[in-house]
Amino acid sequence: MCIAAFIWQAHPLYPLLLLQNRDEYHNRPTKALAWWDVDGCEILGGRDEVAGGTWLACSRQGSVAFLTNVLELHPRPDAKTRGDLPLLFLESTKSPMEFAEQLATDAHQFNGFNLIVAAIPSKSMVYISNRPKGEPIDIQQVSPGLHVLSNAKLDSPWHKAQRLGKGFKQMLNRYGENEINVKEMVEKLMKDKVKADKSKLPGICAVDMEFNLSSIFVEMDTPLGLYGTRSTAAMTVGAGGEVSFYDKYLEKGVWFERTVNYHIQKLK
Repeated sequence: MCIAAFIWQAHPLYPLLLLQNRDEYHNRPTKALAWWDVDGCEILGGRDEVAGGTWLACSRQGSVAFLTNVLELHPRPDAKTRGDLPLLFLESTKSPMEFAEQLATDAHQFNGFNLIVAAIPSKSMVYISNRPKGEPIDIQQVSPGLHVLSNAKLDSPWHKAQRLGKGFKQMLNRYGENEINVKEMVEKLMKDKVKADKSKLPGICAVDMEFNLSSIFVEMDTPLGLYGTRSTAAMTVGAGGEVSFYDKYLEKGVWFERTVNYHIQKLK
C-alpha cells in the first residue's frame, strides 16, 4: 500500500526530502534500486518484476514521481498496473500540471491511486488521484511544507499518516537548519509498528486487515504469504541539485542497503 512523508520547498538545505515505505507481498519478484533505461530515458528506482512498474523513481533531469494505492474494497482485476504511472511521467517532457491534465482522461483505467509528480528545477509538484469513484479526477498543486501520503487523500488524518507526520516534524525541528541524517530518520520513523485503535480505522475493508495495515511499518500473514514493508527509501535533493537516494530493502529475508548519488543535469 505504501506511505510517504516529505517536505517540499520549505527547508533551507533541501528543496525535497522524502521518506517512503513500500508494502508488498514478500514473495513478489522485485529489482533493487538501480539505474535503468526506459525507452531511452535513464530512471533511478526500484522495479516490480511482475508488472514492470515502480513506486518511486527519479530522472537525471530532476523529475521525481511516487505512488501509493488507495485502500478500497473491490479493486478491478483487469485494471492497468499503477506502477506504470511514475514511469509515464518520468519518460514524458511535460510539466507536472500538463502531465496531470493529460492523465485525467485515462485515470479511470487504473485501480485507486495517489500519484505525486514533481520537477525540481521548476519547483513544481502536483498531486493526482482517481478516487473517490465517480468524482472528477483530483489534481492539485502541492503547496510548500510538510505532507504525508498514505492510502487516502493527500494529508488525510489517518492514524499512520498523523503519527508519521508528527515524528517527521519533530525530527526536522531537532536538526534545525543542519544537515539531516536520513538513515537515522529511517530507523526512528519508518520502522514504527504501532497500530491504530480499532475505533479509529476507516471502515473500508475487514477490521483485522485494516488493523494490520494501520502501522507505518507493516507485517502480516495472509493466505498468499507474508505481506508488509519490503523497502524504505529516503531521497534528498540539495539546493545545488545534488540527489541522494538511499534504499533499505528486504531480499530473501535479509535486509540490505544501497545509496546512489548524482547531480541533476541542466537542460541545454
